Amino acid sequence: MAALAAAFLAALAFAPIGANAQDYPTHAVRIIVPFGAGGPADVTARVLGDALQQEFKQPFVIENRSGAGGVIGTQEVVKSAGDGYTLLLMSNTQTANESLMPTRKYELMRDLVPIAPINIADLVIVVHPSVPATTLKEFIALAKSQPGKLNYSSSGTGTPYHMAGELLKSMTGINVVHVPYRNSGEARSGVISGQVQMMIDSVTTMAPNVIAGQVRALATTGKTRSAALPNVPTAEEAGVSGYEATIWLGLMAPKGTPKAIVDKLNAAVNEIIKRPQVVKVWADQGAIPMSMTPEAFDKFLRGDIVKWAEVARTFTGRN
Repeated sequence: MAALAAAFLAALAFAPIGANAQDYPTHAVRIIVPFGAGGPADVTARVLGDALQQEFKQPFVIENRSGAGGVIGTQEVVKSAGDGYTLLLMSNTQTANESLMPTRKYELMRDLVPIAPINIADLVIVVHPSVPATTLKEFIALAKSQPGKLNYSSSGTGTPYHMAGELLKSMTGINVVHVPYRNSGEARSGVISGQVQMMIDSVTTMAPNVIAGQVRALATTGKTRSAALPNVPTAEEAGVSGYEATIWLGLMAPKGTPKAIVDKLNAAVNEIIKRPQVVKVWADQGAIPMSMTPEAFDKFLRGDIVKWAEVARTFTGRN
């Protein structure tokens, strides 16, 4: 009798979760973007949010919570209920922060659960037009002739732009000074205005500035040339063998979010990113969809944490 009672209570405990997952969502869902407005994460979140809203017939509200290299917004999601109504639009900033932000109050893979990746884009190495370098080789030579005198901007410590800069420094032996801004928009303005000499930015957001002549593109950072900037060589073509850096975006939820809700969101995201109109918009911007199961995305995240930990050791000295 005791065993039957225990089984009945267990069934009651699990019943609401199944029902909630089946009906989910029944009200507005927040997508926290831990970066500033106008950057690739914000733009992608709004495209995805609109599509999810149409799919589920409930509002998906985008909230920007930038600061501390993405830690502030991530922490807000970590503290939220694991019910599927608060989601995190994250990037490789979060995986890099596992090594770079030892004082953060959360652990990515302990306190959040992976839902799905969204897309991945190359970066572009640009300089202000006043910089006397028209190729990547010329910029590297210039930086080596003036160690510590040239600056590069990023949207904060641990962001893909920062880590791409440190990777370039470690692979070429140049000494350029990192200048972190509060968000990617300010970092972009910094190089466009000439406050800093160089930036490695997302192709999706910097391409219009390149085309307008506000900055000079030296190289893109993918394995092949970007469709958004087809006349710009890759870093490999420009003389830095093996250099590759990207920005990818994904979705996570607080620990405890029911697997049925995670799977439901994963299926929706994977369907949305394959829609021809979405693929075309992202392709024009230099981004391509990423499709994985939650389990595959979990493995991908753990591998990315290890990858950026190796890069972080080159300039932090931490093991």
